[in-house]
Amino acid sequence: MSLVVMATGGTGGHIYPAVATARELMARGHDAVLLGQRGGMEERVAAEQGLAFHGVDAGKLARSGQGRPDPRELLRAVRGVAEARAFLKEAGPGAVVGFGGFASLPGVLAAQSLGLPTVLHEQNARLGLTQRLAVGRARAVGTAYPTVIGLPENKATMVGMPVREERLPRTEALARLGLREGPLTLLVMGGSQGSLALNNAVPNILREVFGPQGRSPEGPVQVLHSTGPRWLDEVAPRVADLPWYRPVGYTDAVAAWSASDLAITRAGTGTLAEAAFHGVPLVMVPLPESAENHQYHNALSVQEAGAGRVAEQSRLAGELASAVLECAVPGTRAAMREAALRRSPAGAAGRFADLVERQLR
Repeated sequence: MSLVVMATGGTGGHIYPAVATARELMARGHDAVLLGQRGGMEERVAAEQGLAFHGVDAGKLARSGQGRPDPRELLRAVRGVAEARAFLKEAGPGAVVGFGGFASLPGVLAAQSLGLPTVLHEQNARLGLTQRLAVGRARAVGTAYPTVIGLPENKATMVGMPVREERLPRTEALARLGLREGPLTLLVMGGSQGSLALNNAVPNILREVFGPQGRSPEGPVQVLHSTGPRWLDEVAPRVADLPWYRPVGYTDAVAAWSASDLAITRAGTGTLAEAAFHGVPLVMVPLPESAENHQYHNALSVQEAGAGRVAEQSRLAGELASAVLECAVPGTRAAMREAALRRSPAGAAGRFADLVERQLR
């Protein structure tokens, strides 16, 4: 059996698929270690998950005020590649797997400079910048979408998005969250840190859509709104008069998805994959500032598959209300649920682990 290094970091959309893949490979007898930015979110997640971690320096591929890469960040990236090379030469892994994001780049580039097999996982519908830098020498690329803009077809294998494959019975999930059985359950989630734009706009829009009593044309409604810890004290007073609207700073994601009939979210890859695994239809508000507008392309792919609707942030007041009402109709929601489940059938981590195992030296 081999050691497999997961080069990842930066955001949950890059880190949690690496965690799911690492666990799958470990269940098959391999060893796995996460390689990412020293002191980054990935180091904390690895500790929480009981996974081995090795930290290196990593520079962000952001632009300076003149539109050019910040030379200080480039220097950090170069230093990170050197640190990753030293680690990989000593560890001797069978393969290095890159999950995208700037924090994955030192590990992937170091592996390629040493002639180690590299496999990439592309979570977005458009190939990201860091992946474009590595795809030329990658042995294979697993994708979460049937078509990825910018990715050569001969390197692409559709595997889905590796996620934590855990569901709760709906009754148990509702009880765990302190919600009632019966009403349409709507989840609002802007990511683990919350979304200021959604926090500002969604409560007022849903108040207008469902009224003071929280009723849709189909019956009663209840809302679970994960605001992010720093925003809870701002959102809670604005909905204190709505007994059907429950804001929380942070929520158990497995319970929340297991309990939900419909969700309003951003269009990050991790969020879309979890929704698909749980069969939850989405009203997606893509983050306008996402790199190369990748969230918009992600959301369009979900909409084209029939599993959700896009509501652009610039037109949120007009588009969100109509999208929610459309998706709340039972027949429409049932069809969207089936479309969501088809997008990400169970076993994505296993399929990607299969692809990685085929490349092990």
